[in-house]
Amino acid sequence: MNPRETASATPLVSVCMTTYNHEAYLPRAIESVLAQKTTFGVELVLGEDCSTDATRSICESYAARYPERIRLVTSAENVGWRANYRRTFEACRGKYVAYLDGDDWWSDPRKLQKQADVLEADPECGMCYTAAERFWAAENRTEPDYPAHYTDFDHLSYRLTICNCATLARRGLIARYYAEVRPEEHPEWLTDDAPMWLWFSVRSRIAFLPDTTAVHRRLSDSVSHSGAYQRQIAFSDSILDIDLWFEAHYGTGRNRFRLERRRASVAWWVLSWNGGVREYLARWWRDVKRCPRLLLCPEGPGLLVKKVLFRRHKNNRKNR
Repeated sequence: MNPRETASATPLVSVCMTTYNHEAYLPRAIESVLAQKTTFGVELVLGEDCSTDATRSICESYAARYPERIRLVTSAENVGWRANYRRTFEACRGKYVAYLDGDDWWSDPRKLQKQADVLEADPECGMCYTAAERFWAAENRTEPDYPAHYTDFDHLSYRLTICNCATLARRGLIARYYAEVRPEEHPEWLTDDAPMWLWFSVRSRIAFLPDTTAVHRRLSDSVSHSGAYQRQIAFSDSILDIDLWFEAHYGTGRNRFRLERRRASVAWWVLSWNGGVREYLARWWRDVKRCPRLLLCPEGPGLLVKKVLFRRHKNNRKNR
C-alpha cells in the first residue's frame, strides 16, 4: 500500500473482510492485507459482528494503529453473517473489491497488483481470480488448489472453482448483483459468494491467473466444513440449490438433471456412511419425488446395498 494514502482519499481497491470469533486467525489475515505492495491506494474495511472473543478489540487496535488504511464497521448487536457481509461491502469505496474472510490470508504480496492490472487493462472483465491453497487446520496440512479452473457459466454452475479469498471484482458489478439477484430473499442459501460469482459469469467476463496468492483455512466445525453429517448435507444441498436456481434463471436447462443427480448423490453418499437405513430411504424417496429420473441412477440402490453391508460388518465386529 502507499503509505501516503489517507482515509479521505478514494482508494482504487477496497478489501472487504468480515469477521466473527476469529481471535486466533484475524491478525494474520489483516497483516497479509497490510503487506500488499501496490502502486495504488488500498483500504481494509473490517466488518465485525459482536464476537464473543477478543475479535472486536483486535479490530479496534488495528484501526487505531492504521487509521489511513483500516476502517471498522460494527454495531452494538449481532446482525448475522449475511447482513454483516452486505454492510461491509456497502462501506467499501474502491473501484474494485477484494474479499478476504477473517480466518483466511493472502500469501502473495502482489496479489492485488496483479489482479488490478488485469481489470484495468480490460473494461469488459468483471472479476479476476487466482489459485488458492487449502489449509486443513485440524491436520495442520496444506493442499494445492484443484488443477482445473473455469470462467464460463456452464462449467462453473456444475463445479465452482472460484475461492472467495482469491478474487478481485468491480464494485459496480457487485452492487448490480445485489440489486438483480436479491440474495437476502433466499435464506436457504448458506453462502453469498457462490451465487455472486455465478452471476458474474453471466453478466461479465471472468479472468483466471494461475498464480497461487491466497490460503483458504478449512476449520473442522464451520458451515461449509462441518463434522456433523446433517450439516454436511445441508451445505451441499444449499450449493446445489444455488446452482439449480441459476440454471433455471440464466442457463439453458441442459445441466439441470446433472445438478439434480449430483445434489442427490452427495447426500446419498454421506448417508451411506452415517445415519440409519430408514434415514437413507427417506432421503432417496424425497429426491426421487423431486426428480423422477433419479430412479434410473444406479448409485441410489448401490449405495443402499453398501450401507446395509457396512452396518452388518460393523455389527459382526462388535459381536466378536
